[in-house]
Amino acid sequence: MSDEDLNALRRREGVSAWRLRLATWVDSPGVQHFVVAVILLNAVVLGLETNKALMNVWGSALVLVDKLCLVVFIIEILAKLLAYRGSFFRSGWNVFDFIVVGIALVPGAGPWAVLRSLRVLRVLRLLTVVPALRKVVSAFLHALPGLGGVVIVMAIFLYTAGVLATNLFGADYPVWFGGLGRSLFSLFQILTLEGWADMARTIMEKHPWAPAFFIPFILIATFTVLNLFIGIIVSTMQELALAPEKASAQPAVELLDHIAADLRDLRAKISDSRNETPK
Repeated sequence: MSDEDLNALRRREGVSAWRLRLATWVDSPGVQHFVVAVILLNAVVLGLETNKALMNVWGSALVLVDKLCLVVFIIEILAKLLAYRGSFFRSGWNVFDFIVVGIALVPGAGPWAVLRSLRVLRVLRLLTVVPALRKVVSAFLHALPGLGGVVIVMAIFLYTAGVLATNLFGADYPVWFGGLGRSLFSLFQILTLEGWADMARTIMEKHPWAPAFFIPFILIATFTVLNLFIGIIVSTMQELALAPEKASAQPAVELLDHIAADLRDLRAKISDSRNETPK
């Protein structure tokens, strides 16, 4: 929970003292640092469990450590639920933690066994525990509305280029551009700059003018549209970083505006009194 949620709990009437102490304890820096260390340990263990040779030798120990890490996460979630109760689910970060930890409790057999592989999502809890990472995620989420327009522009451009590439190169190179779906996949590969030069050189053997298609596509799609994503996200991060400063400066600005208004009223009264004075 954030400091605002903790302060709100402290101000709330009827909250028992043990809930306040529990909330203060579970959100204390020491506990949060311990949780971060457990998440990192769990990430290492989950990675080691993918090695069959290590599992043959240390499998039981790794499984035990993984279960102990899960116990720590469950205790943390239960402590927050007891402290904040219904307010716990008002935070999206807490809901994410609850879902990630809950997935690990799914039985490892039967139709739900596939969900056991999602245990690695516990590593993503670092995004909710570490404040610096949380700011990055918050900036990305705040940037989503602005990114929606860029995504639409990119989709329209890719669709247009996909239809054009299918008509131009589909007959001679059906593996890459034999249909709209294949063309879109190939153009997405070109957009990432992965192997586009080899593809273009191969196509140039039959279509020497092919660079007239590929080079403008790369310039527009890769160096222009994709950079818009970065620009919007960076701009949003700057706005979030400056938001506390603007909030702290707002009372001072309001005070200056109030003083300026009083000075204007005083000047108007002085001017009126001068005009009313008999000569």
